Amino acid sequence: MMTNNCFRQELLDTAKIMVVGCGALGNEVLKNLALMKVGNIVVVDFDNVEAENLQRSVLFSEIENSVGRPKVDVAAEAIKKINPETNLKVINGDISADVGLGLIREIDVVIGCVDNRWARYCINRVCMRAGVPWIDGGISELEGSVKIFEPGKNCYACSLSNEDLNEMRKRFSCVGNIRRALQTGSAPTTPLIASVIGSVQVQEALKLIHNKYAQDNKFETLSGKMFFYDGKHLTSATVDFQAFDDDCPHHEKWEPIKEFLFTNNNKASFILEILRQNSGSNVVVSLINDKFVESVIDKETDEEYPVNLPARFIERFITNDPSLNKKPLSSYYQKEVAEIHRDSPQSELTLKQLGIPEREVLKVRDMRGKEYYIGIR
Repeated sequence: MMTNNCFRQELLDTAKIMVVGCGALGNEVLKNLALMKVGNIVVVDFDNVEAENLQRSVLFSEIENSVGRPKVDVAAEAIKKINPETNLKVINGDISADVGLGLIREIDVVIGCVDNRWARYCINRVCMRAGVPWIDGGISELEGSVKIFEPGKNCYACSLSNEDLNEMRKRFSCVGNIRRALQTGSAPTTPLIASVIGSVQVQEALKLIHNKYAQDNKFETLSGKMFFYDGKHLTSATVDFQAFDDDCPHHEKWEPIKEFLFTNNNKASFILEILRQNSGSNVVVSLINDKFVESVIDKETDEEYPVNLPARFIERFITNDPSLNKKPLSSYYQKEVAEIHRDSPQSELTLKQLGIPEREVLKVRDMRGKEYYIGIR
């Protein structure tokens, strides 16, 4: 069975696509995936819908009382209206810390609909570890671009300059970008450019899936290239875009992976003991994606305040603590924990409390220096 005399519906029915970002671009991508009847979609975003989103996001405007609700939940409701048979999984969280690598390894293609370099950097990191291609889309006013990054062929991290790396540290939300642009009298994106770029992203995702599973009907893709569209001057171009440095640490593919039955609700001490019995040696578990903060120390007074939270929650912790919020985050040192072993005070916390999501893959090192990877449920 064919769809539009081009894509095979049986392949679309079983396809697994993850979409990271539910802004204007993510809305268009998700709408197109639903219209094409893609069978399995995972949606990742940590923001809530705000009033500024409604005028440029087709899915949010279709659901009443969407403002203030998680974007992933509102988008899921709209997708189900378009295609009730779609199998949906929503993750109201951050791709850098809330999405387990075990889940990503099951995905055929990841589509990035994010608005900053840091988010792209994080998508690239997990996709390279999982061996999964991802498709980046970028939009601004009436311009947009699409690029494909495939493990072993093309790497986003390798394409960054020193200036890009500095800019990457500036991490703003989608709504924050919109507000800043509106203050200057312009809008950063329009539904028009989002629909163009979102369509190209979905087209390339379906082509990659067909090339992976179909014995015939192969497609030429944007792998190693960049598609650029200029709506203001009504021009487009496809140019070579490939960067792959053999020494880049992002290229480390995490395999082989030993699967274990425990989950992120188990205590670290329990897991460390199981791994000790399994390997015959004491082990340490690396906290790769998000360090754990034991305490913060006032730079001026040297007073130490216990925290015991993943690093991504520290700013919120300081803001909500009346004894600390009189000073900005930069006024404190963070006492961080990068590894957990059997003598760590944090070993009595669960993996979830340590900031490790479900379906994660953990990097483990035994006392003999051997490193390996384990997958949790």
